[in-house]
Amino acid sequence: MDLSLFYFAHDSTEAGDGGRYQLLIEGAKLADRAGLAAVWTPERHFDPFGGAYPNPSVLGAALATCTQRIGIRAGSVVAPLHHPARIAEEWSVVDNLSGGRVGVAFASGWNAVDFALRPESYAERRTLVRDTAEQVRRLWRGEPMAAEDGLGRAVEIRAYPPAVQSELPIWLTSAGGVDTFRAAARMRAGVLTHLLGQSLEEVAGKIAEYRRVAAAEHDGWTGHVVLMLHTLLGDDLERVRELVRGPFTAYLKSSANLTAKSFLGKDVDLAQLNAADMDYLAARAFDRYFDTGGLFGSVERAAELLPHIRALGVDEIGCLVDFGVESRAVLDGIDKLGKLHEIAAR
Repeated sequence: MDLSLFYFAHDSTEAGDGGRYQLLIEGAKLADRAGLAAVWTPERHFDPFGGAYPNPSVLGAALATCTQRIGIRAGSVVAPLHHPARIAEEWSVVDNLSGGRVGVAFASGWNAVDFALRPESYAERRTLVRDTAEQVRRLWRGEPMAAEDGLGRAVEIRAYPPAVQSELPIWLTSAGGVDTFRAAARMRAGVLTHLLGQSLEEVAGKIAEYRRVAAAEHDGWTGHVVLMLHTLLGDDLERVRELVRGPFTAYLKSSANLTAKSFLGKDVDLAQLNAADMDYLAARAFDRYFDTGGLFGSVERAAELLPHIRALGVDEIGCLVDFGVESRAVLDGIDKLGKLHEIAAR
């Protein structure tokens, strides 16, 4: 089982002492030296929480030039917001800059406001994500794509520059829907998922279904599953708990619709919850995720969780580190991830 670095939720309004992207760049360098498998960057729009990441290919290009061996991946490209040729072009550039280290997870998108970029795609986004991913794959291989030019003429286009990798490694991102797991299996794509709104047992069942479909559709191919886990490693458990409590609780509140369903077992009208209810819900969620749903504390404590994650069928843990904890503590924790990665690889 591999470990990788995952960025998702940095507050774009705070530049910090060393610049807005210091944590991203310095963390990627540390992960590169520590032997981690990849560094993932997301696509987020129109919100301070995550708004520092509007385009993963731009950030991937920066990371490609300051790292040597680590994979450079999108986690995720919101496929319905983009023309497939544009995705293929941008990521082929990053593949060239990195010497063939690119991978892309494709997401359908969920936030309607993001679709201000392409409102006509919102209704069909779940179909478009699969169609777009397949079109990008074909363009990546050098195959032509039928299109219409500015004069209304039918033309064929190809994506340039040619990529280093002959085949683009891809994943589909799932917030928990088993149909997405099945679709990824049929497409011979990996799955990228997380624990917000689903239990470890539920994830295990969906991975088993993914493996079953993948093996049946592709002659024994079993696929690749990446599970995002919030992560902060340190020497003292209680010190880590206090560093994490405030920012992670705020993060959970920002995902309250998923958090509430996870604990109450049903969809909840958040408008009916007052501030005290929200605080209670977030506090319960924090205790649960800190104890069983993240990699928190010492290397040794985090290592105890690894066999349980591996038993779910997970191939890679995406260690999500930028959820509001001070940068120095995050970077110190990334340094320790190298030791955990050695344990995970055994």
